[in-house]
Amino acid sequence: MPTATVALLPEVARFLDTDHGLIIGADRPPASDGGLIDVFDPANGRLLTRVASATASDVDAAVAAARAALPVWNALSPADRADLLWRLGDEIAKRAEEFGQLETLDNGKPTSESGVLDVPLCASLFKYYAGWATKIEGESMTPSGGGAFHVFTRREPVGVVGAIIPWNFPLLMAGYKLGPALAAGNTMVLKPAEQTPLSALRLVELMLEIGFPPGVVNVVTGDGPGAGAPLAAHLDVDKITFTGENATGQKILEASKGNMKRLSLELGGKSPSLIFADADIDKAIAGTFGAIYFNQGQCCIAGARVFVERTAYDRFVDGLGAKVAGIRLGNGLDPETTMGPVVSAEQQARVDGLIASGVAAGARAVVGGGTVSAPELADGYFVQPTLFTDVAADMEIMRREIFGPVGMVGVFDTEDEAIELANATPFGLASGLWTSDVTRTHRVVPQIHAGVVWVNTYGMFDVAIPYGGFKASGYGKELGREALDPYLQTKTVWIDLGG
Repeated sequence: MPTATVALLPEVARFLDTDHGLIIGADRPPASDGGLIDVFDPANGRLLTRVASATASDVDAAVAAARAALPVWNALSPADRADLLWRLGDEIAKRAEEFGQLETLDNGKPTSESGVLDVPLCASLFKYYAGWATKIEGESMTPSGGGAFHVFTRREPVGVVGAIIPWNFPLLMAGYKLGPALAAGNTMVLKPAEQTPLSALRLVELMLEIGFPPGVVNVVTGDGPGAGAPLAAHLDVDKITFTGENATGQKILEASKGNMKRLSLELGGKSPSLIFADADIDKAIAGTFGAIYFNQGQCCIAGARVFVERTAYDRFVDGLGAKVAGIRLGNGLDPETTMGPVVSAEQQARVDGLIASGVAAGARAVVGGGTVSAPELADGYFVQPTLFTDVAADMEIMRREIFGPVGMVGVFDTEDEAIELANATPFGLASGLWTSDVTRTHRVVPQIHAGVVWVNTYGMFDVAIPYGGFKASGYGKELGREALDPYLQTKTVWIDLGG
C-alpha cells in the first residue's frame, strides 16, 4: 500500500486493506465471474486496492434487490425516511477527514478542496433533502366542467433508479443522486466510475450501518460495458440519472428506449467567461482562475473559454498568467499542494495530447504548454497547468471539452461580439459574466444560452439552488426543489360522488 505525505487515518487504512465486493441488499458478494478492478492512487500510480468488477448478472441481482426493497422503503413514514437522511448527513460530517482522505486518494484532488467542498456539501445535501421527505404533497382539484367528482393527485416515487456517476466529484455526485431520489421514496442501484469507486462504497456501507433497510441502495462497481450498459438498458429500472460525457449520455439515451425509462442527463460543457473592462479586474482574475483550474480543471462547468474586452486584455492575461505560474503540483494529501494529479494515466495522456494539439495549431502558451518533467512527480498522473492565447475558433482546444487544467483567453470589442463568442458552442451548461454595469448584466444574461450564469463570481453552488444545462449539456436539474421532480410521478384520482 502507498505511503502518503500525511499519515492515513486508521479507518482509511483498514478500508484500503479490505476486499471490496459489490453491495447488493445486505450482502457484499464478489462479482459473479470473480473479476476485479485495480484502483490506483493518481498521485503516484500505486495500487490502492481492488474492487469487484460487476457483470450483467450482478446488475440483475442489484436491480432485484432494489425492487424488493421498494415497498419496505415506502412502508416507512416520510418522517422516518427524513430521520435516516438527516442522520446520514450528520455521520458524513463527523467523518469529514475520513471521506476527504478517501476522495483524495481515489481522485487526486487536494484535501483542501475535498474538505472545503465535496464532503461538507454532500453532508448538507442529505440534510436538505431530509426536509423535503415530509413535504411531498398532491393537490385537490375541482373539474372545470363541473360535476359531482372529488379529484386529487398523488405524487409517487418513480420506482427503481439507476444512478451512473463520474470520477471528478465521486462522493458529491453520489449525494446529488441519492438525496432527492431517496427523499422521494425511490430505491437505487449506484454505479460509480471504475476509476473512483471508494467513497461511494464507503458511503453506502455507512448507510447500512446507521439503519437504512438493505436493498434501498445497492452498489455495482465496474466499467461501462460490464455494469453501466446493462444498468442503462435494464427493463426493470424505471429511471436513469447520469452525469458524464456526451457520448456516453447518447448511448444511455439509446439504451433507455426498451422500456421508455425516464432520464436525467447532466452532460459536458465548454463554458465561457466574459470579462468587460468595467469589471473589477483583480476580482475577475481570481474568479476566472478558480473557474478554470479548480479540481485540476476536471469540472464540467470549467470556465475555460475566456473572452476579455480589448482595453483590459493585457492586464487580465498578465494577472491570470501569474496565478497559473504559481500553482504548486503535488500529492493531494500534502497541505502545501495547490493542484493534484488528474484522475488516471488515460486522462493524463488525453489532456497532454490536447495541449500539444493547441501548440501545434499555433496557440501561444503564456504558461505551460508542455508536459510535467519534475522527477518527484514522474510516477503520478500530473498535467502542466497551461494558459493559451491566440486561440482560433476552429482549434480543437476551443471546440472540445478538455477536462484538465487548460484555459484559453480571447478578445472582444463589443457586447454583441462577446455574446456571439459565448454562444459559439453546442454546449450550454454554465457561464460567467464580469461587469460593474447592472444594465449590461440584465441585457446580457438573457442572451447567454446556458443553464447557469454567474455574475461577478463563478462556481457558486447551494443545495437549495437548482443547477443544470441547456442544449447538448443535457436536461433535468440537480439540487433544489426541482431536483425532486424527475424522481416523482403524478397519479390523478377521480371519485364519482354522484352515483
